[in-house]
Amino acid sequence: MSGIYLLLGSNIGRRAKNLERAREMIVSHGITIKKESEIYETAAWGKEDQEAFLNQVIEVETGKSPQRVLFIVNMIEKEMGRERFEKWGSRLIDIDILYFGDIVFEEDNLLIPHPEIQNRRFTLAPLVEIAPQFLHPKLEKTQAQLLAECPDALAVEVYEHQEV
Repeated sequence: MSGIYLLLGSNIGRRAKNLERAREMIVSHGITIKKESEIYETAAWGKEDQEAFLNQVIEVETGKSPQRVLFIVNMIEKEMGRERFEKWGSRLIDIDILYFGDIVFEEDNLLIPHPEIQNRRFTLAPLVEIAPQFLHPKLEKTQAQLLAECPDALAVEVYEHQEV
């Protein structure tokens, strides 16, 4: 299945390298990356007294179920050393399932589409770069429309620095 979009984020350590490693690990689990957005930098959202985040959206293709993809991304986060201390806290790596094609999936541990897409510029900017016309299956708006209406005022800029 295609039209599966994941958001990668990091604000600890070598942030760009963390995103690169996450992409490599996703591929190593039999998930194909079809498109990658640029990497974007933004101030922390939700809990603002922390380092800026790097974020990237990737479109992937897989025959795996949403639950299996969630298991894989949670395993990758754990293998990379992510520790969950507080909501919206600093993260070595964060991988969110944004969309799974046009599927609407609602279970206790997984909501697809991600319920906050329309409120987060750091998610919408990279989504619009690679899938501006992708239709949100519940809101019935394109990513470009959602970005134009997004209430989040945080600046989101293409990341151009090299990390050592």
